[in-house]
Amino acid sequence: MTSPLSKSTIFSSMRTHLRREPLHVPRRGYHIELGPREKALLEEDPALKKFKSYKNSVKRVSKIGDALTIIAVVGCVYQIVCVTTQNE
Repeated sequence: MTSPLSKSTIFSSMRTHLRREPLHVPRRGYHIELGPREKALLEEDPALKKFKSYKNSVKRVSKIGDALTIIAVVGCVYQIVCVTTQNE
Protein backbone atom coordinates (compact mmCIF):
# COMPACT_ATOMS: atom_id res chain seq x y z
CA MET A 1 0.00 0.00 0.00
CA THR A 2 1.21 3.44 -0.75
CA SER A 3 0.65 6.20 1.68
CA PRO A 4 -0.68 9.57 0.56
CA LEU A 5 2.59 11.11 1.68
CA SER A 6 4.95 9.01 -0.36
CA LYS A 7 8.51 10.14 -0.95
CA SER A 8 7.90 11.21 -4.52
CA THR A 9 5.04 13.55 -3.62
CA ILE A 10 6.99 15.09 -0.76
CA PHE A 11 10.04 15.73 -2.92
CA SER A 12 8.00 17.04 -5.84
CA SER A 13 6.17 19.49 -3.58
CA MET A 14 9.50 20.63 -2.13
CA ARG A 15 10.91 21.14 -5.62
CA THR A 16 7.96 23.23 -6.73
CA HIS A 17 8.13 25.23 -3.52
CA LEU A 18 11.82 25.97 -4.04
CA ARG A 19 11.30 26.99 -7.68
CA ARG A 20 8.83 29.74 -6.92
CA GLU A 21 10.08 33.18 -7.73
CA PRO A 22 9.91 35.90 -5.11
CA LEU A 23 6.67 37.86 -5.02
CA HIS A 24 8.31 41.27 -4.98
CA VAL A 25 11.09 42.00 -7.41
CA PRO A 26 12.28 45.61 -7.34
CA ARG A 27 11.92 47.33 -10.67
CA ARG A 28 14.74 49.75 -9.98
CA GLY A 29 18.21 48.81 -8.97
CA TYR A 30 19.71 50.36 -5.89
CA HIS A 31 22.52 51.98 -7.83
CA ILE A 32 20.23 54.19 -9.93
CA GLU A 33 20.29 57.89 -9.11
CA LEU A 34 17.17 59.30 -7.49
CA GLY A 35 14.90 61.42 -9.62
CA PRO A 36 13.99 65.05 -8.88
CA ARG A 37 10.72 64.07 -7.20
CA GLU A 38 12.42 61.65 -4.82
CA LYS A 39 15.09 64.21 -4.01
CA ALA A 40 12.43 66.83 -3.27
CA LEU A 41 10.59 64.42 -0.98
CA LEU A 42 13.76 63.61 0.94
CA GLU A 43 14.70 67.25 1.54
CA GLU A 44 14.09 68.72 4.97
CA ASP A 45 10.87 70.73 5.17
CA PRO A 46 11.15 73.91 7.27
CA ALA A 47 7.41 73.86 8.03
CA LEU A 48 7.82 70.55 9.88
CA LYS A 49 10.77 71.61 12.04
CA LYS A 50 8.59 72.67 14.96
CA PHE A 51 7.19 69.14 15.27
CA LYS A 52 10.63 67.56 15.67
CA SER A 53 11.30 69.19 19.03
CA TYR A 54 9.30 66.61 20.96
CA LYS A 55 12.25 64.19 21.29
CA ASN A 56 13.84 66.05 24.19
CA SER A 57 10.57 66.33 26.07
CA VAL A 58 9.90 62.61 25.56
CA LYS A 59 13.32 61.79 27.01
CA ARG A 60 12.67 64.07 29.97
CA VAL A 61 9.26 62.54 30.69
CA SER A 62 10.78 59.07 30.40
CA LYS A 63 13.47 59.92 32.96
CA ILE A 64 10.87 61.38 35.33
CA GLY A 65 8.77 58.23 34.94
CA ASP A 66 11.78 56.03 35.69
CA ALA A 67 12.56 58.07 38.81
CA LEU A 68 8.96 57.86 40.02
CA THR A 69 8.95 54.10 39.45
CA ILE A 70 12.11 53.70 41.53
CA ILE A 71 10.64 55.87 44.30
CA ALA A 72 7.43 53.80 44.31
CA VAL A 73 9.36 50.52 44.51
CA VAL A 74 11.53 51.84 47.36
CA GLY A 75 8.39 53.01 49.20
CA CYS A 76 6.75 49.59 48.81
CA VAL A 77 9.87 47.81 50.06
CA TYR A 78 10.06 50.19 53.03
CA GLN A 79 6.42 49.51 53.92
CA ILE A 80 6.97 45.75 53.70
CA VAL A 81 10.04 45.99 55.95
CA CYS A 82 8.15 48.15 58.46
CA VAL A 83 5.20 45.74 58.61
CA THR A 84 7.41 42.67 59.02
CA THR A 85 9.52 44.24 61.77
CA GLN A 86 6.44 45.41 63.71
CA ASN A 87 4.86 41.96 63.57
CA GLU A 88 7.89 40.34 65.16
